Amino acid sequence: MNRAYYSNEIENFLNSSTNEILGILADKNEFATEQTQKDAWKYQIEFLQDVLKNYTGSIYFEYGIPRMGKRIDVLLLIKSILFVVEFKVGDKEYASPAIDQVWDYALDLKNFHETSHDKTIIPILIATKAKDTFTSISSSKQKDNLYDPVKTNSKGLSEIISHALLYLDGQDLINKQEWENGRYQPTPTIIEAATALYNNHTVKDISRSDASAINLSKTTDEVAKIIQQSKDRSEKSICFVTGVPGAGKTLVGLNIATTHFDKDSDLYSVFLSGNGPLVKILQEALARDKVKRAKANGEKLTKKVARSEVQAFIQNVHHFRDEGLRDSAPPIEHVTLFDEAQRAWTKEQTTSFMKQKKGVPDFNKSEPEFLISCLDRHPDWAVVVCLVGGGQEINTGEAGISEWISALERSFPDWKIYMSTKLTDSEYNTESILKKIHTRNNIFHSNALHLSVSMRSFRAENVSLLVKKILDIEKVDARDTLTELKHKYPIVLTRDFSKAKKWLKNKARGTERYGIVVSSQAQRLKPYAIDVKSPIDPVNWFLNGKDDIRSSYYLEDVATEFHVQGLELDWACVAWDGDFRYSNGEWIYKSFKGNKWQNIKKEDRKLYLKNAYRVLLTRARQSMVIVVPHGDKDDPTRLPEFYNDTFEYLKSIGFAIF
Repeated sequence: MNRAYYSNEIENFLNSSTNEILGILADKNEFATEQTQKDAWKYQIEFLQDVLKNYTGSIYFEYGIPRMGKRIDVLLLIKSILFVVEFKVGDKEYASPAIDQVWDYALDLKNFHETSHDKTIIPILIATKAKDTFTSISSSKQKDNLYDPVKTNSKGLSEIISHALLYLDGQDLINKQEWENGRYQPTPTIIEAATALYNNHTVKDISRSDASAINLSKTTDEVAKIIQQSKDRSEKSICFVTGVPGAGKTLVGLNIATTHFDKDSDLYSVFLSGNGPLVKILQEALARDKVKRAKANGEKLTKKVARSEVQAFIQNVHHFRDEGLRDSAPPIEHVTLFDEAQRAWTKEQTTSFMKQKKGVPDFNKSEPEFLISCLDRHPDWAVVVCLVGGGQEINTGEAGISEWISALERSFPDWKIYMSTKLTDSEYNTESILKKIHTRNNIFHSNALHLSVSMRSFRAENVSLLVKKILDIEKVDARDTLTELKHKYPIVLTRDFSKAKKWLKNKARGTERYGIVVSSQAQRLKPYAIDVKSPIDPVNWFLNGKDDIRSSYYLEDVATEFHVQGLELDWACVAWDGDFRYSNGEWIYKSFKGNKWQNIKKEDRKLYLKNAYRVLLTRARQSMVIVVPHGDKDDPTRLPEFYNDTFEYLKSIGFAIF
């Protein structure tokens, strides 16, 4: 598939007029073509027609990267090399953001374009009025044949191409037709996915298409079919979508929310989440992107206005709940999608909150029951979609998915129930309640409602399985799983935070995001400048750049499981404290109170702590470093024995020591 605005053989490009090429570019441009854009294209065309006189191959202008919502200025395919070229016309410096930009483009091709995986890729930044810095490409090669960005001014491109072709002479030539036909199989972060979907891309544009992950589209189609059927038959339905961590449950929800939102036909959907950081980050990311796109199209749009538009389809579930409490009329939405539905509150938690915070003394429903009742107000049809993660409950008062089913059993006998066939698995804790409703004749089971493959890590799909085996202390299975993935997803273990930080910085390229994640109960890492009680703004931590001390890149602020659940990093440092420690073949659960560690006795609190580490250990897309510190024999709150057995257990699984 050719995703460029203009592509041609270099020979044909050289023989075409500037106006002819400009016309093709302008016709394909999704925005109104500003004069500044025309001038930039004109410069690039004339410049390249002069530089490429002695070369044969193919040229691509404005090559699309749907995952990023951006386009490569120029892509050159010459002999055995892909040159990714970014122009900064008039720039006198090689700005760091520009270097990261061209690196990101090259990384996207290397990681997600099927026929670019094994190709040599050289990113080039041309700041036309800067001093020339090019000396050689030989020292900048990475293990995956992706070179560090080469920086040059308007005079150096020909030399770079010639040098690269000479240095890499003998490599197999790239077959143009085969390369163009290569599938684009991206694995976007949830932020990238939300941005792309909000701008009318489809799941197929931004997701992998290999057989192991094809059920993402199947699940989306299945939910869409249930919605259409419910609307056509004036039925009320609820469906439960399950999936392993990182499988794309949130992506399915966002896709349904964007495709079932049409004011003209009075169809409204809303994506709801009780995960406050996730909602704030997505709203801010979409608002920033909306303002940026408006500016690129010559329009004026304030972030305040953009944010209000975004909030129409991504909301905090508690705000939706409170509006349902204030107004007894049916909500405008007929379709609601609850992300991480297992985290909805129990009857006790909701009743207490309503009494203390909302002044409603006689409230007697769980959050799931009340939320279903809001949609039940519609006289015709409604659909509730519950996106369910197993082993993801991390906070007091979270009901688990069984409460949704209990609410249906108690109060909504006419609702149709569509459930994943995996909802019976032990990790969802639904066995007893499912027995109560098994005679109900309006229950339907579907394999298509389960997402079985983690897509968070495009390097290895069974990271979540490895983490499960580690936490369940199934050492042999954990070793076997690690053996399968460690070549693609190397996990390293260390006791030194400074080494871990250096490892992160050396591994990340371009704007690949890295940061330190830690359990919210890890209160004795303060000697290492890790303070879980120090508040962070997750929006700044996840969205801001390398120049912002509040961002994850600075490795100063740390994020807990509450900040990162549902989100991801490219590279993560997992800091391990004495709250969750291994000893004599079992996990010991601790909480720090006053000046000492105390045993956690309640089973639900133990589960929350175990799940906290499950969340932390499944955040990284490309790899992670785990730090288990040495402790301090002179500090009774950080004695070495609080950490040593945990380190030895993880070491015994086979993690590389760093």
